[in-house]
Amino acid sequence: MKKNAEWLSLVGFILVTLGIGALALSFVGLRFSFLTWLDAPGHFFGFIARTLMVAIGFLLVYIAKSDFKGE
Repeated sequence: MKKNAEWLSLVGFILVTLGIGALALSFVGLRFSFLTWLDAPGHFFGFIARTLMVAIGFLLVYIAKSDFKGE
């Protein structure tokens, strides 16, 4: 797991950054062009998807930085 920790941290950080940025932009009526498909089913689905991006990103960073051996 240690060899994948850097990649998990990077992916988690990217998800958190994009999710928070997308949430902030959606509050003022703007969108990232590559995430416009999130609003296709509806604005509520887009909000939930962006929130999940942030939550999953934090979870990935936490898992990457955790020591599961208990030392």
